[in-house]
Formats: sequence, C-alpha cells, structure tokens
Amino acid sequence: MASAFKLGLNSLRRKQARTFSVRIATMDADMEFGCEAKWKGKDLFDLVCRTIGLRETWFFGLQYTVKDTEAWLKMDKKVLDHDVLKEEPIMLHFLAKFYPENAEEELVQDVTQHLFFLQVKKRILEEEIYCPPEASVLLASYAVQAKYGDYDPIIHKPGFLAQEELLPKRVINLYQMTPEMWEERITACYAEHRGRTRDEAQMEYLKIAQDLEMYGVNYFFIRNKKGTSLLLGVDALGLHIYDPENKLTPKISFPWNEIRNISYSDKEFAIKPLDKTADVFKFNSTKLRVNKLILQLCIGNHDLFIRRRRVDSLEVQQMKAQAREEKARKQMERQRLEREKRLREEAERARDELQRRLIQLQDEAHMANEALLRSEETADLLAEKAQIAEEEAKLLAQKAAEAEQEIQRIKVTAIRSEEEKRLLEQKKLEAEMLALKMAEESERRAKEADQLKQDLEEARDSERRAKHKLLEITSKAAYSSTAQSANAMPPDISSFNFSTENLSYDFKDTDMKRLSMEIEKEKVEYMEKSKHLQEQLNELKTEIESLKLKERETPLDILHNENTDKGTSKQSNFKKLTLQSTKSRVAFFEEL
Repeated sequence: MASAFKLGLNSLRRKQARTFSVRIATMDADMEFGCEAKWKGKDLFDLVCRTIGLRETWFFGLQYTVKDTEAWLKMDKKVLDHDVLKEEPIMLHFLAKFYPENAEEELVQDVTQHLFFLQVKKRILEEEIYCPPEASVLLASYAVQAKYGDYDPIIHKPGFLAQEELLPKRVINLYQMTPEMWEERITACYAEHRGRTRDEAQMEYLKIAQDLEMYGVNYFFIRNKKGTSLLLGVDALGLHIYDPENKLTPKISFPWNEIRNISYSDKEFAIKPLDKTADVFKFNSTKLRVNKLILQLCIGNHDLFIRRRRVDSLEVQQMKAQAREEKARKQMERQRLEREKRLREEAERARDELQRRLIQLQDEAHMANEALLRSEETADLLAEKAQIAEEEAKLLAQKAAEAEQEIQRIKVTAIRSEEEKRLLEQKKLEAEMLALKMAEESERRAKEADQLKQDLEEARDSERRAKHKLLEITSKAAYSSTAQSANAMPPDISSFNFSTENLSYDFKDTDMKRLSMEIEKEKVEYMEKSKHLQEQLNELKTEIESLKLKERETPLDILHNENTDKGTSKQSNFKKLTLQSTKSRVAFFEEL
C-alpha cells in the first residue's frame, strides 16, 4: 500500500515536472502560458501568434537577455535548452526582429502595424532611434491622433497631454520651451489630422519613422583586418559599416543582392560578395554569442529581401486581398457613419431652429394676448364712460325742459308790473342764456356720447383683430413646427443605429476595380504628401529654431544638421554608396 502510494506520488511529480510557465511580454500586454518541457521555440512562438491573431509571423521573434546580450529563441531548439533563466515564469519578449523596407506596402494586418507602431515609438522615445526635433513633434501629433481620435477643442482642452510621454528627453532639453509650449505645437499639428482613423495615424507615424537614419538598424562593434574599431549595421537593405562615433551615416554599404555567402568561425566573420573578382572581406566581433546573433539577422533580412522581390505567396495574396476588402468595408462604414453624423447634426440644428422659432412665436403670442387684454380693458372703460355721458345728457335734457317751463311761467307773470316785467325780462334773458348754454352743453355731451360709442366700436374691432391675430399665430406655429420637423429630420432620426450586425457588403468586380483606381490615386497623392511633409517639417524647425540651446546639442544632433545642410538623406546616401563597384568598396573597408 505504502509503495503504491509512493509510486503514484513520484508519477505525479514527473508529470508536473513536464510543464513550466512562460510569461510573454508584448508591446501591448503581458501573457502567461503553461508549456510542455518538450516544446521547441516554434511551438511557443506559434501559440503566441495564434493568441494575438498574428499571421505576418516572419517579422517577429521571442527575445531574451543573456549576460547583457540580446538573443532570440531558435525555432528548432527546445525552449529549456536555451540560456534563459530557469526561474518560473520564464520571461520572454515578443518583438519585431526584422523591419520592412516599406511599411505601407509590406505590413498588411492591423495587428502587425499596431505592434510595429508601439515598438518604433518606444525606441524613439528611449532614443535608441535618433529623431530630429521637428520630426519628433510631428510624430507625437500622429501618436495623439491614434490614441484620442479627432481633435475636439471642447474635449481636448489645454493640459490634456500633460501626463503623456510624447517627446524624447533629448529634444525637450534642447529648447527653452515649457511643457505648455510643446503641447501647443503638438496640438496644432494634431488638429490637422482630423478624419484619420487609428490605423491610418499609426501608418503615417511609421512612414515618417522609416526615413530616420537609425530605423531598423542593429549595430554591432567589429574590427577589420587592420584592427580598426568600426560599427556593423544590419538592416532590411543590407550591411553597413559605420564610424563608431557616427551611427547616422555609413561609410560603406553592401546591399543583400551583392552578398553571396556569410559565415563565421569563432569570432571571425567572412562575407563573400557575389562579384567573384572582389575579395572575401572579414571582420572580427567581440563575442561568439554576438556572431550567432549577427548571422541570424543577416540570414533573416536576406531572406526577406529576396522574398520582397518575388511574387507574393498565396497566403500573402490572400491576406492582402482580405486587407483590401477590410479597408473598403471600413471606408464604407466610415462614410456611412459620417453621413449619419452629418444628418444628426443637421437634425440638431433644425431642432434648435424650431425651438428658437417656437420661443419667438410664444413671445409673439404672449404679446398679442397682453394687447388683447389691454384692448378689452379699454373697451370696458370706454363703455362705462359712454353710459355716464348718456346719463348726463338725459339729465341736461331734463334740466333744459324744466328751464323752458320756468320761462313760460315767467311770461304769464310778466304782466304784473313793469318792474317785475323788467325783472322777468332780465330773468328771461338769463334763463334763455342758461337754456342756450345748457342746450350747447347737452349737444356737446351728446356728441361726446356719440364719439364714445364710436371709440367703443373701434375698441371692439381692435379686440376682434387681436383675437384673429392670436389665432393666426397659434395655427402658424403649429404648422411651422410640423412642416419643419417633416422636412429637416430623417425618418429614423429618433433612433440612430451604429451597429454593424445588419450591414452586408457585396464586393463586385466593379467595386474592386474602383478600389484599385483609388489605390493608384493614393500613390500619386503620397508624392504630394511627401512634399507637404517636408514643408511641414521645415516650418516646425523654423518655429522652434530661435529657442534652441546650441550648447546642449548632442553629437548626433550636430551630425544630423550637417547631413541636412548637405542635402543628404538616408536613401540618397545609400544610393551614393552603392554606385561604386563591390570590389572597390571591399578594398576601402580593408583600408579603414
């Protein structure tokens, strides 16, 4: 029983010992896997690629560090047989091992472009790739576009980039500029990128970065036969020999199509040119482990160099076709979203106009209602005055009648005496004058009563007109609201559907032909953009030149400025160096 238990425990231990954990650090995130002891580098590499959905695997590798030297996991060798630290989890970095000649042409998948963008950005910020100040600002603006989308002054207020690392410390120290001043210049460029998607912004970043002199170059210290200390640069174009103090401008270059064979023995490297009349040139590296790395990079870059110049494989053709379809689909989707956004903005403007018009009509209706109330009050007051005037006229008429009766009575008694007669005549005259006065007053009051009646009629007419106007305004507001809503708002404006589940795309031959024409058009536009890019860089350089602290320039800054003054670029220098024969370049290398 005890022996059976011991056997089972040993079996469990052996089973457990067959697995180990590995942590893979990508530029995006860290992942941890359980691996079997028998797994080779390719097994683990394929697992990582499947996990992140990467198909363009030929650019990447798994990197680790051995005694301050970078090394790459070999695909045909067991993971545990490498010189990796055996402490679990074993730490490896998933990085781009080889760089493309033209990022836009060669990087097909979005995930590939994104990983390259993150890696190149990190190397520029850590100053492993030299980047001039004006290009740093422009690259930073594309990085901001990729992260934040289109610039919106309401959202992206001053200070929104305060916590972002966007420029190399060397560039920041080189100028008398505050963080606010840097942000202002980056934001000015960022605002010009409106409409670019994240993928487009990242690709623009790579297109600018790939023209930097140190982009994609792996440097190694070497010595030629004479013992001269030199730098060997290995990249997508070939082998380059540099002065150790100048990593920007190579002294000699050998394209991959001029190299027939590369081999090493111990620390000595031998390069056989394709030109058989040229001598084999040799150099010594510092460490055996470095030789292995140089050979790996040479073989991989040479293979990709040849591969680029052949017809694409079926897999790559399929990937490019899918990428074109995906690009067309995204473009159609973007156009649809832009159209819906435009309709929504128009609807919102129409709604705001309707609200403004409704408020205006409500104000007019309120004013008309107040005018109506005032008209009603005036009419009531005029009616009351007319009634009082009518009563006063009746009273005056009654008094006039009494005065007439008094005159008759006075006439009867006038015969009594002359004195009385005179008195009566005098009273008669007074009564007549009074009667005349009262008659005039009565007539005046009667006219006033007629005028008041006329004013009352006019007030009532005014009241009727005010009511009619109020009714007209109310009906007009209702009609205007209904009409403008029907005209301005799309049928489904109340529910915008941004989901792509119900969308279907039919890519016909005509659609693909149209897309091909658009791609050709983009190539022409790229030449114009390159000119615009150079003008933009020159403008940025001019803007900040006056704030530069010359005494803080690094040797690389000085070398870059000298190359710029001479009009020398990475491409022009490479063409110039390869014009000479291979034989003369080999001889020149030996004499350095």
